[in-house]
Amino acid sequence: MNSELEQVLRAIELDMTPGVAGRFLQVAENYFSRSANTDRPVSGRTPPDQLLARLPAIQAEPRTVDDVLAVIEKIVVEESNWLYHPRYMGHQVTAPLPVAVWAEPIIGALNQSVAVQEMSPAITVLEKQIVSWMIGLAGLGTSAGGTLTSGGTEANFTALLAARARALPDSWENGVTGWLPVVLCGEHAHYAITRATAQLGLGLKRAVLVKSDGYRMDAADLSAKLAALAQRGTPVMAVVATAGSTATGSFDDLNAIADSCDRHGVWLHVDGAHGASALLSARRRGLLNGVERARSIAWDPHKMMLMPLSVGVVLVKDASDLDAAFRQQAPYLFQDKSLEQSWDQGGRSFQCSRRGDALKLWVALQRYGTTAFGLLYDRFCDLAMELHALLEANGSFELLHEPDCNILCFRFIGDASATDEQLDALNLALRRAYNTTGTGWITSTVLNGRRVLRTTLMNPRIRTDHLQQLVAELKTTGSRLQKAT
Repeated sequence: MNSELEQVLRAIELDMTPGVAGRFLQVAENYFSRSANTDRPVSGRTPPDQLLARLPAIQAEPRTVDDVLAVIEKIVVEESNWLYHPRYMGHQVTAPLPVAVWAEPIIGALNQSVAVQEMSPAITVLEKQIVSWMIGLAGLGTSAGGTLTSGGTEANFTALLAARARALPDSWENGVTGWLPVVLCGEHAHYAITRATAQLGLGLKRAVLVKSDGYRMDAADLSAKLAALAQRGTPVMAVVATAGSTATGSFDDLNAIADSCDRHGVWLHVDGAHGASALLSARRRGLLNGVERARSIAWDPHKMMLMPLSVGVVLVKDASDLDAAFRQQAPYLFQDKSLEQSWDQGGRSFQCSRRGDALKLWVALQRYGTTAFGLLYDRFCDLAMELHALLEANGSFELLHEPDCNILCFRFIGDASATDEQLDALNLALRRAYNTTGTGWITSTVLNGRRVLRTTLMNPRIRTDHLQQLVAELKTTGSRLQKAT
């Protein structure tokens, strides 16, 4: 045998040992421990070009584990966003539950492909159990089905593909032709909805935006638009309601929207990527009243269920709708209908090679119990209400909405002397200046044409004093910037 090949094979065997595995796990353990320290920066601040210059070259010769881990610790970890830092309050990427993180090496080691049951004999069963549990929470009934996805974008796309199969049953074979249907969604819907409308061959112009009322879909405007479309004879493929919008975390009135859909015989899809986890909350379950009337639902456990990326789910009231969405023939993979075929997920999923992410969700559900997820959901929403009260009492901020969940938008107004245009520039500069200090990390968005600050609270380490520090530092920094202009 080639001596270089022998070295490679020996290295592979050596890297399976507890000593090497433990070294990698220790890096993650150190991150969890060190990220509790509020004195360290929340995020890396090295410019990308400088970071690239610090990376070792990709070369033909091997490096030692020590060398590789040194780069991971000194560059990759240090220059990442530290989501478990108590002052990280930025995007909708959660600080993941540790037991789910520890399940990741098992998922990678087993490397099961959840396309057909014979390629993932055990994890397929775990996924079926989880999907059935979620179907029960949503109240979709005994004919419902679903599958895990890479996230909300794929879940929404898959649901709308199923809606297209119902509206245009020949489209899979013949393409999208004839008088094309439209998709209605709120003006604050996630971009995944309009993107899917274009990707499905309808064209972006076939996405009809419904007006909002307090950042929620205006049910009266939806009703009027559906009536007008029916009068013109324009087919409607689906109405997409949002449960937990990206910008403000707002929940549409699902029952009112479902009433309009029922009157016109229209497919109702609920994008609950962020907010469907409210089904686990004893106090906020009412935000999803009417979700059981949906034909399909998108749900991201890697948001409010604190899973490491990525874990998404699509649920449908009628499991056959998923089968109709993907009329794929692949005899080398999907065999004739049999007992085994009824367990296969690849025939109803956009992905073929899909990792066994169901395992980490299953492990977390077993370890913490379902009640814990509802308590955590309420905790994050309560923190958003606390922050709302702190900002209101401060007097230097304008509040844009009362939070439905864990997302809150606001803007710094200081002495209230600035114009809207000046405040747009000031808040953009404030966010940049605050994040650059490393003491905290928030994000921003645009609402009603105005630049605003935005926080997302989904970190178990956040406490009231961290919110107080956020408000105080934003006021101090904002006042300094305002005086300098």
